[in-house]
Amino acid sequence: MNEKNRGCCSKDDFLPEESFKSWGNYFNALKETKLRLKDRFFARSQADEEINQICARSKNEMRKSLTWWDLIWFGIGSVMGAGIFVLTGLEARQEAGPAVVLAFLVSGISAMLSVFCYTEFAVEIPVAGGSFAYVRVELGDFVAFIAAGNILFEYVVSGASVARSWTSYFATLCNHNPDDFRILVSRLPENYNHLDPLAVLISFIVAAGAILSTKGSSRFNSIASILHIFIVVFIIIAGLTKANPANFTENFAPFGARGVFTASAVLFFAYIGFDGVATLAEETKNPARDIPIGLIGSMSITITVYCLLAVTLCLMQSYTNIDINAPYSVAFQAVGMSWAKYIVSIGAVKAMTTVLLGNIIGQARYFTHIARTHMAPPWLAIINEKTGTPMNATIIMTLANCIIGLFTDLSVLSNLLSISTLSIFSLVALALLVRRYYVFGETPDSERNKLIGFLTLIIGSSVATAAYWGVSKNGWIGFVVTVSIWFLATLGLKLMVKEARKPKLWGTPLMPWLPSATIAFNIFLLGSIDAASFIRFTVWSVVLLIYYFLVGLHASYDTAKEASQEKDIVDANA
Repeated sequence: MNEKNRGCCSKDDFLPEESFKSWGNYFNALKETKLRLKDRFFARSQADEEINQICARSKNEMRKSLTWWDLIWFGIGSVMGAGIFVLTGLEARQEAGPAVVLAFLVSGISAMLSVFCYTEFAVEIPVAGGSFAYVRVELGDFVAFIAAGNILFEYVVSGASVARSWTSYFATLCNHNPDDFRILVSRLPENYNHLDPLAVLISFIVAAGAILSTKGSSRFNSIASILHIFIVVFIIIAGLTKANPANFTENFAPFGARGVFTASAVLFFAYIGFDGVATLAEETKNPARDIPIGLIGSMSITITVYCLLAVTLCLMQSYTNIDINAPYSVAFQAVGMSWAKYIVSIGAVKAMTTVLLGNIIGQARYFTHIARTHMAPPWLAIINEKTGTPMNATIIMTLANCIIGLFTDLSVLSNLLSISTLSIFSLVALALLVRRYYVFGETPDSERNKLIGFLTLIIGSSVATAAYWGVSKNGWIGFVVTVSIWFLATLGLKLMVKEARKPKLWGTPLMPWLPSATIAFNIFLLGSIDAASFIRFTVWSVVLLIYYFLVGLHASYDTAKEASQEKDIVDANA
């Protein structure tokens, strides 16, 4: 049977590697776990290998149909959704007050720093794997797998969050309470007992569009996002006509600086989605031109809009009266513009539809590239010949979204999402520093050792700053010490370590300050997240490691060895 038309009933679709041919092979592979882990830990993929050999494992190519215009609107459509329409009210009411605008600015700056790091990688390595591919090239297979698990976790949780938020605003549009569209199952634990069938339905509808055509999805996203911008402009103008400056200026930061940064850590959720644009690099006509415009342009617009919307909300209502479920709709109702809540709800439903579309498109492409390395079943890497899209990966990831979205409350999802995302963005920034200052086989040991030393100080001082923030309520001496160490370590990297590689097409500015600041910002925001979310995150990490040591390690090891042998044969015959 032709391989590309074969069904998915055979074991070889999921575990074709030598280690899984028999139980004997598997037990022998387990005995070699230590050796194989060492090999995978130090193994590095090459950029051209990711672009050519790894992508070829999908059988068919993705269609290069996107331009910078598509990417800008994908960026806006993928980001501007549940974060602004739901979390603004929650964080203004409970953590930041009117200073929520500063929280949006802080998390937006952190996101923009990460955008610059992603942009250089996406231009240099234009593949669907996004941050997984970037980390794999510079930090190796093992670290890439940890990143991969967090990437998939990020996207599943994000998709579930947006789908549940879609239900909330759809209910508002229909003059109903969101729980009217949910099913209460009293036997299930709190925060997991309101089943949301609408979240499942909208996920499947959006996934169907993503499977049929990337370009078609882009056209829908562009039209919907342009409409969304008009609705946002309406919200700002109409809301400001009902502004009461006292709502904003009196008690501007009722929870202090700690409240602002705590809100920033959660509001980082509002900027999630831009990394999905990087996964579209493989489908972009001119990555060197289109990706920088698309990523940086869309994030600049998003930060501006978010801050303006936050100011508008806090001018319309006292933060103590803001509704945490549908803040803008209720705010308009409170100032006597009840009719406006329908426009807000239409905008929110539309926004969350495009965010869900961007989420499903991004996660499927991540999963596709992860499967190309056999860290996930290779069946998931196959590109459908007719549509040029990763159909298998899209279906599986949508099912995961639906399962989580059916059960889990948004309050549980948002913090989990921020931990996963901040961790990934820190790894990408670290990988960029390694890429610029180290080339395997060329960089002298002395330069490498200095690089390791400075990176250790940058990460260590960033962790210490976050930890001090967590344990010290009013102190400032610790910050003088930790921030000074970070500054001197970054300065030392700039002055004492020679750049080993220059970007060929587009480079991140202010090297190494910008990626170093990205690491520091992201780790600092991690320090503002609650302990319960870290416990859940730790459980997920343990599950990841169990899978890796039992399956992923051996599958990727066999695949790498087979590819190496094939390359040796080709070289010998050349």
